[in-house]
Amino acid sequence: QVQLVESGGGLVQAGGSLRLSCAASGRTFSTSAMGWSRQAPGKEREFVAAISWSGVSTRYADSVKGRFTISRDNAKNTVYLQMNSLKPEDTAVYYCAARTAMAVVTSLLSEYDYWGQGTQVTVSS
Repeated sequence: QVQLVESGGGLVQAGGSLRLSCAASGRTFSTSAMGWSRQAPGKEREFVAAISWSGVSTRYADSVKGRFTISRDNAKNTVYLQMNSLKPEDTAVYYCAARTAMAVVTSLLSEYDYWGQGTQVTVSS
């Protein structure tokens, strides 16, 4: 079992930056692919970024490529999402997710097994 707790959300002006953190509990974190997704009001949840258990492989949605960076620190059981050059359309609740141990990195949200409660990111114009 893996429990995930996101933090770092908030209100920021367009062009600004935020770093989200996701703290995971559970002994399988270091072998779990992790991902971030987001859901804006009235829209479906969408994939944002993912990282393999080793950190070697990453995936990004086209809408955030070049602006967002996913990383992880297995010693701290934490995955991060550095968000730069934020736009109003990035406003959403951001969710952290984990796959079961040894599963490969994926952009398919249906393949994730554990989810956090989410953290709100609001970008003002």
